Amino acid sequence: MIPFTDEELMAPVTTVIDKVRPSIALDGGDITLIAVKNGGVYVQLSGACVGCASSGSTLKYGVERQLRMDIHPELKVINVPLGMENKIDEL
Repeated sequence: MIPFTDEELMAPVTTVIDKVRPSIALDGGDITLIAVKNGGVYVQLSGACVGCASSGSTLKYGVERQLRMDIHPELKVINVPLGMENKIDEL
């Protein structure tokens, strides 16, 4: 159980996303925080990340790992496909 509300997590999650963004940008991509909901961090990769075979690894071993180290070990990252930004409950 994560001892923080979604609202409390927004600022630290944003900090971590901003921390990993330069690494993603080196490969021609970008990452956008869509929402934090029930311990899930909903993000969207863009640029060169779209369709890249390594994007799943980037999220799991880069972004999620950093979130878990910096904030809480039970956080999980969910990729939001383009066009699904308003339908995260369906993911």
